[in-house]
Amino acid sequence: MPKIFEYLGISILFYSNEHEPIHVHGKSQGYESKAEFIIIEGKITEITIKEVRGREPLPINELKEFKKFVDAFKSEIVQKWIDYFVLHKEIHCIKIEGRVK
Repeated sequence: MPKIFEYLGISILFYSNEHEPIHVHGKSQGYESKAEFIIIEGKITEITIKEVRGREPLPINELKEFKKFVDAFKSEIVQKWIDYFVLHKEIHCIKIEGRVK
């Protein structure tokens, strides 16, 4: 379960046995939501926030921050997915200080 970012107490991560579409999970204090990336012709055209089966979704304030973060770091998240699942590279967690706008 590679954690790729930490943002305001939210762990942004992939599970080791992920599947497409490309997506990332946001976890905090037992809550969890995910963001799926729709990519058409190499461009991210849409990001959809979804609930994770069997988990309570992130509380509204954390969910808003998760959405902002994913939108601001969408290219980096997709690149980390490719690095980890396609190229089998080691990836490291980056702690983001301060709020994204």
